[in-house]
Amino acid sequence: MPEEGKKENQNSSPRPPIVVVLGHVDSGKTSLLDAIRQTHVAEKESGGITQHVGAYEVEFNEKKITFIDTPGHEAFSAMRSRGAKVADIAILVVDSLAGVQPQTKEAISHVKKSGIGLIVALNKVDLPGANPERIKQQLFKEGISAESLGGQVPIVEVSAKTGQGLDSLLELVLLMAEMEDLRGDPNQPAEGVVIEAYLDNLKGPLATLLLRNGSLKVGDIMATTTAGGKIKNMEDFRHQSLFLALPSMPVVVLGLEGVPQVGDKISVFPTMEEARAYLQKKEKKSGEGQVIFIEEGKKVLNLILKADVSGSLEAIEEVLSGLPQEKVTLRILGKEVGEINESDVKLAEASKAIILGFRVKVNPTATISRERAKVRVLSFDIIYALAQGVRQVMENLLQPEVERKILGKLKVLAIFRTEKNRQIIGGKVIEGEIKRGAKLDITRNEIPLGRGKIISLQENKKEVFQSGRGRECGILFEGEVKIEAGDILEAFEEERHRAEL
Repeated sequence: MPEEGKKENQNSSPRPPIVVVLGHVDSGKTSLLDAIRQTHVAEKESGGITQHVGAYEVEFNEKKITFIDTPGHEAFSAMRSRGAKVADIAILVVDSLAGVQPQTKEAISHVKKSGIGLIVALNKVDLPGANPERIKQQLFKEGISAESLGGQVPIVEVSAKTGQGLDSLLELVLLMAEMEDLRGDPNQPAEGVVIEAYLDNLKGPLATLLLRNGSLKVGDIMATTTAGGKIKNMEDFRHQSLFLALPSMPVVVLGLEGVPQVGDKISVFPTMEEARAYLQKKEKKSGEGQVIFIEEGKKVLNLILKADVSGSLEAIEEVLSGLPQEKVTLRILGKEVGEINESDVKLAEASKAIILGFRVKVNPTATISRERAKVRVLSFDIIYALAQGVRQVMENLLQPEVERKILGKLKVLAIFRTEKNRQIIGGKVIEGEIKRGAKLDITRNEIPLGRGKIISLQENKKEVFQSGRGRECGILFEGEVKIEAGDILEAFEEERHRAEL
């Protein structure tokens, strides 16, 4: 996706910043978002935002800011892992009492990898025992150096409960956006990302898009890598009808012929035929049912753990950490005690993860949504069996190891017949042997020309399975290369072996 902020385009204009809020599960992310929304989204305009759409706009100092309301850094990571630049700025929420926790560290890692601007919000500063200075020292150990300590990361003390610091936080967002010079060109075709998608029983497939550049209007034909269609209707985050969506706007679209995946990039096409051709091409390329990312040159398998008790979770993590991860890295996106629920399925769908259940059941609602989303759930009662099951999934993600076995060489003496992709050739075996069905590498004056296959093999006009050194034979060759007298054909077989970790 083009970096619209870097474009030199006379039609471009400043666009609102897109902000993602990340942090530990109990840090107060949701409370902070709710406080901002209640203060800066006019109720008379919103009519009360009753249905979650995944993103919304607020207005502060007569400027707009778009907030992504994701299930957390896991979904943000899933989008980023698929190559989608989702946000311009991240707000990392840290609990001023609890400090830096495991998910805080994960969120810091995701922000660093994404390369976007960072603001830290120290939440719950109104509570007794809050110690912002201690938290700043903890953040420093994680590579986050506060401006007040001579670093580059702005840190704001806030309270979602009292509203303290919220205006300062929004002022910082607008200042950072101004420094980044974020721009978009409404005259360009829409570029954006799917941030939520689901199947509505009455309306059909619905997708919430976040436009990063260009404009989208009713009647446009769009496609992602997994779904496409003609837009019949659009709504903003307040569910008010829209005809035209502009850069940085979250918009709900109706008209897709399927449910796209979270993190999919969107493309606009002149005709439905071109959109369908794009979809078919992507489907052939990506394959079906894959649950893997390629990140920094390594394959990554995302997992969500659900277990009966916390002790089981610890034991599972310890066993999984012992699996070889040189070829496939295991990444645990979430771990909780309790039955597998719909939230687990949604997160697994968004992040292409496998859900591992240990001595827990899948609740009825999750069972229905799992089947719809084709999310893979593996259940175990023995930790050793769980480890073996995960190992098998990891090995299945690896390409089979191919061993090349050279059989022999044939020198071409004559060409008897040439058709489109086939030739009848006479030659002499000069090394080893050649077999019917073997593959051939063709060289001319020691220069490789290409590859083909032996369809049939004859000696003295009789079909044979193989021909040995010193014998003359005729072969029916199939391949793109046009063979000439004097060429050398090297026959070989390929044996495929299951890859191991």
